Parts: sequence; C-alpha cells; structure tokens
Amino acid sequence: MVSFVIPGYNNLRHLKNCYESVKKHAPDCEMIIIDDGSTDGTWEWARLLMDPNVLAIRFDERRGHTIRYDFGISKAKHDIVGILHCDMIIGPNYVQNMLKHLKPKTVVCGTRVEPPIHPHGREKIIMDFGMDFHDLRTSDFDAFCKRTQEANANHTTKGMFAPWILYKEDFDYVGGHDPLFAPFPYEDSDIFQRWMLAGYDMVQSRDALVYHLTCRGHRFTEEIGKDDEYYKVVSRKAARNYVRKWGSWIQNDEYQLPIMSPKYNVAFVINSRLSPLALEYFEPWCDALYVTDDTHVKEYILKEQPNTKYDLSSRIRKHIDWREASEDIVVSMDSYLEEGASYVIENLAKVLEDAEVGETYAVFNMKIRVNNKRDRRNELIFITKES
Repeated sequence: MVSFVIPGYNNLRHLKNCYESVKKHAPDCEMIIIDDGSTDGTWEWARLLMDPNVLAIRFDERRGHTIRYDFGISKAKHDIVGILHCDMIIGPNYVQNMLKHLKPKTVVCGTRVEPPIHPHGREKIIMDFGMDFHDLRTSDFDAFCKRTQEANANHTTKGMFAPWILYKEDFDYVGGHDPLFAPFPYEDSDIFQRWMLAGYDMVQSRDALVYHLTCRGHRFTEEIGKDDEYYKVVSRKAARNYVRKWGSWIQNDEYQLPIMSPKYNVAFVINSRLSPLALEYFEPWCDALYVTDDTHVKEYILKEQPNTKYDLSSRIRKHIDWREASEDIVVSMDSYLEEGASYVIENLAKVLEDAEVGETYAVFNMKIRVNNKRDRRNELIFITKES
C-alpha cells in the first residue's frame, strides 16, 4: 500500500473531502495529515478521527508544504509514498492504476481533472465537477473516472506533476525537497529536474484520476483566482532562488515534463554604475556579479540575504577587467541593456548552444566570453539538509 502525505494550512473544508475520497477509494492506504499551524480547527478535527490509517501531526508554526512533505514522508510506514494536495479528491482505482506502473527509480503521477480556471494542457483534463469544497459532484466525477479508465486503460505519457508516488528509498536517495524553496512554490519543478538527472523514469498514468480544485492549499484567497499577499511574497523569493540555483527559468513540454538547460558558472562584469533596480535584476542570473561601485550593495544584501542560502557578499564582487574573470561564461556589459538583451541574460545557455570554447561574441551591447562549457547540473541532484 501507499502512505499519502497531505499537509494543510487553514484548509479544513477541503481536507475533509480529500480524506473522505481516500477512505472511499483506498481504505488500506496510510494518510499522514499535517496541520501546518492552522487556526481553522484542522487539528481538532484530525486528532479526533480515531482512524488507525491516519497519522495526524500538528505544528504550531506555518513553514509550508516544501518542509512538511519531507517530514511526513520520513514518518511513513509503507515503502511507497506519495503526496496529495488537500484540495484534491481521488477517483476510483486511483491507487491501483498508479501502482501498476511503479518500479524502482520510477516516479508515477496521476492525471488531474480540473475546473476551467487555469489554461488547458495536454497533461490534464478540463471538466467541471464543482468549483469549490461545498459543491463537488463526487458521484459524477466517479462515473467520469470509470468511463475514462475504460477508454485510457493502461495508457501512459511522459509527464510530471502532483500528485505522484514513488518508493520511499528513491525519495530519500536524492535528499527530498530542497528547503531553499520553503515554504513554497517551485520545489516541485526543482525535484522533478533532480529526479530526471538522477535517471528516474517519469510516468503519467492516464487512468489514475484526481479532481483538483487548484491552488486552494496555498495560493488563492477566498476569491478564486486571486493570489493572496503571502503567496506573492514567497513566490518572488522562491523564483529568485530557482534562477540562482539553475541559471534559467522553468520550462516544460506540452505534458509538463521538464525541459532542462545546461547550468554554467556565469559572471557578469558591469562597467557602469548600477541602480538598485538593476542590481536586483542582475544578481540572481549569475554566480558572480562584478560591480564598479558598492553604493547600493550593502543595502541590497541586508534586504535580500534573509531570503536565500546563497552568500550574496561573495557573489557580488569588486570590478575587474572582464578578460581576467575565470568563470565558465563571462558577460561584459553596461548596466543599461539594449532592447532584447534581457532575453540573452535569461536564456544564456540556449543562446550559447553552438558557441565555441575560447571564443568571444558580441551580442547587443554585450561581450560574451566562453571559457568553459562544463554542464554543472549533476552537482545539483542531491540535497543535504541541515540537522
């Protein structure tokens, strides 16, 4: 059987539906329900369930699902673990149709059925079985699942999105989620890439269905589709850390399978004075930022350092001649970018796909020196967490 980890923060209304769906369609599975500092009665409900297949865990402080997933998985009693969002309900045969594709070094994800809120995608099915916790048409959804399972029996595609399952041993092997992205988001894109780099097979079962109300666990306010202020703050933080780590932004194919770019060690040598906004823009996109003056650097580090594990004092350095920089890729430029130059900054590995080591290229108002093209992505696979 499977141990499902289900964290929640003030989502009791949705969590009850998720719980009931698992009890109905996968009664032998373990549920690790984690109350992430809720104030809506989640703990009072969870601790009174008296369900032998439920492990309820309470935390007083909200730290987000990035951390809570890993803690829950560490407590799982089964060898196979998975996650569910609290705003998901599983359909009939969900577990069976996931397990039949599971092997060591394989991650199997389900197929989300969602109401028409987000754009269509080939990895999901857009179908309205209710827009919120109180109007779910579960009987209609169950009937839809059975029809879809007949049409898509044993069908798989190559994609990856929550919800997923894998062997606990395989989850632990890469170190789980990266706390860099706590409380959320983008921890999923990070771990998907790391699984792929570790050689795991990524399988989407097209006959294992969940109904997903989308983003009710951490993003939307009471007004569906409107981001809350907390999400905006932590999303900005996580996005900047994602770029610092991977050197590029998230890309996926039509089935949401990650498309990865090489990760090079990059230096920007800025030959003119940086404004605070320019400093904020350039810093995440490189590993070393050489600046002509430090007028705004101290203030920037004081503000930004609490948001990242990267040592910004060592990343932002005194100006040198760009030809003396030893990083893999060295970009010399003024702080003012010509129109279109930002595309080069944000897609540097793609732009340099055919570039030759030892060559220097003039692109817009930039000079780009290619000292090395050693791909450093494999250095990012494993996570060692602080004790």
